This record gives sequence, C-alpha cells and structure tokens, in this order.
Amino acid sequence: MSALPAMKVLGIGAWADGLPDWASMRAFARGNAGLIENAPKKPAPTMLPANERRRAPDSVLLALEVAQAACSDAGIDPASLPSVFTSTHGDLAITHAMCDTLARAPTEVSPTKFHNSVHNAAAGYWTIGVGCREPATAISAFDASFGQGLIEAALQLACDAPAVLLVGYDSFAAGPLSHTSKSEGLFGFALVLGRADGTGLGLQAELEAAPAARAQGPLLKALAANAMGPAAVLAQALACGASACELNAGNGSRLNIEIARG
Repeated sequence: MSALPAMKVLGIGAWADGLPDWASMRAFARGNAGLIENAPKKPAPTMLPANERRRAPDSVLLALEVAQAACSDAGIDPASLPSVFTSTHGDLAITHAMCDTLARAPTEVSPTKFHNSVHNAAAGYWTIGVGCREPATAISAFDASFGQGLIEAALQLACDAPAVLLVGYDSFAAGPLSHTSKSEGLFGFALVLGRADGTGLGLQAELEAAPAARAQGPLLKALAANAMGPAAVLAQALACGASACELNAGNGSRLNIEIARG
C-alpha cells in the first residue's frame, strides 16, 4: 500500500436534488430528515451576476455553488486556493445538444454551447469569477473521478500548497448518451483540504491494489444514479461520524481512508 500525505478538512460544500446544502445532506445521511420538497431545482451561486447565471449550464452552476460553500465554510479567500475540479463526464446534456446539432445542421453549432462543453469549463468560470490566479486542474477518471481528484489534491498539498479546493460534480445525461454514460440529477461535493496539523477533522488515505467494498447508507442510495455518486461514500462517512471508508481509485484499486476527529 502507498500512503498519501495526511490531510485536514477545512470546509465542506454540497448540493443535490432535494438537498441544497451540507446541513441538509448531513441530516439526510444520518436519517434525521428527508429530502426537502420545496428545495431549489438548480443551484444559484451568488458569485455570478444574474445574467451569467442564466447562461451558465447546470453543471457549472453546481460546481460553483459547492465550491463557494466549501470556501465559505473554511473561512478562506477562494482567490488564494489552487483547485482540482473532477467530473466523470463533463456536461453530457451539452455534449448531446452539440452532437444533435452537428448531425442535423453543422453550421448552427452554438459558440456558447461549445464554450461550455470543454471539461475545464467550471474551473474557468470559477477562477475568473473569484479572481483566482492559482493553478486549476480539471480531471476525469470515469467512476474513479472523485478518488483520483482526492489523490491529486493530496499530492498538491505534499508539494507546496498550504490548502487546496477539491470539487466533484456531475449533472444529468440526455439523448443517446443517457444509455451509455448514465447520470441522473445533480450532485456536487466540495472540500477545502489543508495540511494535517493534529487538530480538527483529518483524513489519512492509503492506495491499495484491491477493489473498494460496496458501501451502504441513505445518501448513497439517493445519489446512486448520479455519475458522481462515488463521492457520496466520503460524504456519508463524514456526515455520520464514521472512522473509515473506501473510495474507488480506478483500475481495480481503492483508497482506504481513515477519518480522525481531533
């Protein structure tokens, strides 16, 4: 097994259908509350002007909402943080719309949709919106995307970053893509991670060449259809005070995570 540098959770942000913040998601994961019936249908991050919120796709709104919430929870200026944005598929609804247009009328492809289709679109909106000049990384590793994002964040902390913003997010699939790259609803989960200092909520992860065990819990069940559902394993563990969990790290490997509460 290979141990990653120990990390400290400085802030948490979350958003899902019927669970529009970390407080409601934590209560749901503990079995203390259900989905909020009158919750917003999609995020509305305040960092974007109203006209930008109308133009931005749901995937970007989701990523910015949880990123902003995590930084606020941590009490850290978002402009000071390097970031890792991880998404299983990117925005499948936009990809479908572009493919459909290319098949019917290639000259009518929307420049705005093309602009929002790239995998680092959310990272770009974020760095511009908060005025951040720190490095921003956008990655994808299929169903190991969140696990690989956590590895990337840990390695950046091991180099020279005092803190890193990790944002996992996925939106819904549309058209034929929904049969091959399945994803339903919206789910985003963000962490501001710092170097471990012996106090607070700590994570110690080890990479092992073995598949992750199947986890259970109300949050995992509710978010299983979303492509970022694997991130709910850690969200459930943090919400319920668990001491450990396992994340899929891809290629038959897993992250064994010990959770310390100092």
